[in-house]
Amino acid sequence: MIIKKVLFLISILTTIAFTTRDSIIKSTSVIITPQSSLKVKGTTNVSDFSCVFNINKFKNPIQVFYHVENGKIVFNKTALVLENDCFDCGGRAINNDFQKILKSDKYPQITLFLKEINQTENMRDVQASINIEIAGVTQDYKIPVKVKKSNDLFISGDLVIRLSDYNLETPKKLFGLISINDIIKIDFQLLIREK
Repeated sequence: MIIKKVLFLISILTTIAFTTRDSIIKSTSVIITPQSSLKVKGTTNVSDFSCVFNINKFKNPIQVFYHVENGKIVFNKTALVLENDCFDCGGRAINNDFQKILKSDKYPQITLFLKEINQTENMRDVQASINIEIAGVTQDYKIPVKVKKSNDLFISGDLVIRLSDYNLETPKKLFGLISINDIIKIDFQLLIREK
């Protein structure tokens, strides 16, 4: 009877060992260096605009939790928080408009949740799955990302989103003659250093 119990326990432990071998949660912390850039670009029916995030305002270091599962790097509770008031669109009036569009009085942050990355052999061109929360609404995206590794990790890419997907309304200027287009582009080039 005892031998059967021991064999049963060994078989359970062996099964757990083989099924969780690749899914052990690891953690690290990273710093987004000042050489990085993050911009939100948009257009109006009159001109283009660009809102630049102040990279020095990132709350470094950023904790990263991940495990490997079926050839993917899966992230747990890994988020990049952007304070809305750290964007500079080039002038007080457009900065105020940008804050109103994002409903910053009620939702002062944009949060990017990193979900998973599909690994490739060279890890240069990967696909990242992320969730973006703006003004209390979360949307899922899959985006191609370029990765270069030397001493640090350089990650670059861009993502096109629609303001209407987040229930955001753009202000109208000069009796409705100037309006911001619904589609905006997030352009990022992040130089990341492991702490």
